[in-house]
Amino acid sequence: MTMRYAGIAWTDTGYRVEVLDGAGRRVTEPSRWSADRVAELIAWLGELGREQPLAAVFDSTNGLLDGPMTAAGLEVYRADPWLLPARPRFGSVAAHRLAEQARRTPGALARVTAEGGTLTGRADEYFDGVRRSEPVQAELTAAGRCFEHGRRDTPRVALTFDDGPDPVHTRRILEILDRYGVRATFFCVGHHVAALPDEVRRIAAAGHELGNHSWSHPFLPDLTPDQLREQLDRTTDAVARVTGEAPELFRPPYGALTPEVLAALEGHPTTMTLWDVDSRDWARPGPERIAATVLEGAGPGSVVLMHEGAGDRGQTVQALPSIIEGLLERGLEPVTVGELRAPSARPGADPRPGADLRPGADLRPGADLRPGADPRPAATPG
Repeated sequence: MTMRYAGIAWTDTGYRVEVLDGAGRRVTEPSRWSADRVAELIAWLGELGREQPLAAVFDSTNGLLDGPMTAAGLEVYRADPWLLPARPRFGSVAAHRLAEQARRTPGALARVTAEGGTLTGRADEYFDGVRRSEPVQAELTAAGRCFEHGRRDTPRVALTFDDGPDPVHTRRILEILDRYGVRATFFCVGHHVAALPDEVRRIAAAGHELGNHSWSHPFLPDLTPDQLREQLDRTTDAVARVTGEAPELFRPPYGALTPEVLAALEGHPTTMTLWDVDSRDWARPGPERIAATVLEGAGPGSVVLMHEGAGDRGQTVQALPSIIEGLLERGLEPVTVGELRAPSARPGADPRPGADLRPGADLRPGADLRPGADPRPAATPG
């Protein structure tokens, strides 16, 4: 049976979708979907796929749909930059062009899996970029412009949530945090901020911290410097319009860095914020496993990565009470990243972010100071 190809482009207002058949003819009229209607979009594509096999296609600057689409059983593909024309300063390659590329060269596209996410097939490139970035990242850490974990002699842990806000899971997470009197940091994507401003207001009104997580969750190395800065600036403006305050923290999607990305970020008025404990909730291993992963990895000064949006985060919601209770039982106070970064008031303490004063401690950026820990960030979260 002939395949259909759904090209999915992102714009400043949501998504544009064009569906072509194997001969290049339109199956439906082009459609537009706001970012708060992703569930409806996926259901619609699922119906088209039941009529005839369908492949959903997007480019590497669209990192918000792979999770929910693969979870829904859709066949999802990524078209990489070397196959496509140049993108605009803000926005992805056009939907028609994505569908046409998939129709013409289906074998050249990367099949996106739930395990690999949007970066399926590009892990080696990811890790190479991270390794090449280490010297510059060390300089940024020393200057207080990059933060991965706090002091290892302070019993505090920062809980962070990426990819929101979400129309369902944000409220559930906020309810749990309020129940325990805990504050956290939410790294939001501009695409969702623009679509769900009331959820952003709810986060801010509850006293939580907001951070910048780009506009469309792109693989940053695929962007030009202008495109990268536009992603950050548009998200900063969107958050500021809703809350009255510009976020001071930026978390790169996937933690993907290269020397070129860091050069493009030079002079940007935000502190790059990474993590040292990955909950791996993006893999949906079950709430018990998520909680165990966090509690096994977290210690004084840890920054914990979790997710609230861009997929079904029900397991994260279910795991959160056990995570908070487990941290409190161990004498670890959950705080925001901003609070974790604050210099210690202890006389003679080293005020540098991330300073660990234990003899022989490894102060390299990215190092997790637990014996035998892998200092590399994971390739697929964030």
